[in-house]
Amino acid sequence: MKDVYIAVCIAEVAIIGLLLVRLARGPSVSDRIVALNTISIQCALAVLFFAAFADRSFYLDVGLWMVSFSYLGALVWARYLERGLL
Repeated sequence: MKDVYIAVCIAEVAIIGLLLVRLARGPSVSDRIVALNTISIQCALAVLFFAAFADRSFYLDVGLWMVSFSYLGALVWARYLERGLL
C-alpha cells in the first residue's frame, strides 16, 4: 500500500509542474489565481499522501494547515477581484 501512497505523491508533484505553466502563462488574473489555489491544494494532497507513506502524523497537521490557508487565500483573492483592485 505504501507504493500507492508514494506514487500518488509523485503524481501530485507532476501535476504541480503542469499548473506552474498555467500560473506563468495565465491569460487573465483569474486564471492565475485559480492555478495558484489549485497548486496549494495539490501541495497539501502531496503532503497528506507523504504522511501516509512515511507513517508520520506530524505531516498531517502541515497538510491541514496548508488546506486551511489555501481556502482563506481563495477568499481574499476573490474579494480583491470583486472590488476590482486587480
